[in-house]
Amino acid sequence: MNYQTLRVQWKDKLCYIQIYRPEAKNAINTLMVEEFYEVLTLCEEQINIIVLEGLPEVFCFGADFKEIASGGSSNAGINNSEELYEVWLKLTTGPYITIAHVRGKVNAGGIGFAAACDIVLADDTAEFSLSELLFGLFPACVLPFLIRRVGFQKAHYLTIMTQPVSALKAHEWGLVDACEEKSDSLLRRHLLRLERLPKSGITKYKRYINQLYEKLSGEKETAIEANHRMFSDSQNISWIYQFATQGKLPWES
Repeated sequence: MNYQTLRVQWKDKLCYIQIYRPEAKNAINTLMVEEFYEVLTLCEEQINIIVLEGLPEVFCFGADFKEIASGGSSNAGINNSEELYEVWLKLTTGPYITIAHVRGKVNAGGIGFAAACDIVLADDTAEFSLSELLFGLFPACVLPFLIRRVGFQKAHYLTIMTQPVSALKAHEWGLVDACEEKSDSLLRRHLLRLERLPKSGITKYKRYINQLYEKLSGEKETAIEANHRMFSDSQNISWIYQFATQGKLPWES
């Protein structure tokens, strides 16, 4: 199948999904969320391993402010949140092993994609940030997945500081599982081992491990409601519009 925001390759029981919106720094728009949901659903029956990648310079830079500023999809920031949360739930709970292979910048919702995966591999160019609070927002849907990985305080720190942390720091905190200068070989070594796992074992294990941590589904409603309130705030939308159209941050008005 052909997708507009993703490049998808199927190889036996392995699926490679590359986020591919180079013109928009791999920003998340409505169509990307829809295409991700479709691909992950198709993977459920036959695929054992999903590898999620971005571009060498940017993995994913978060929400597409230009789409939001233009009123695209009847306010994409509101309408995408539930569907995007479901995509991340699929990455976390689906009957396959999910690997985020991260290079370059990872911001806002990009961290959501990484934190939702079973394994996060990175090279030394990767850096992770949550910039939402600069625009009066906060990463409501990202935080349940991020806290699950790194704990409350580190997620809290990333949110309020809005500054990027290096791949090495992310590894120290537990957001990244393994990090090397050249991550392609790191990915190959992981795949050599993971490809030995049977589909039946993966499915049963993922079902069990997610029963041990059921908070993600329970926190969905709270996260979605918070996201709706933020993207219904006229001041927040005006700051987003200013940045999308003029490149100015809120304090540069």
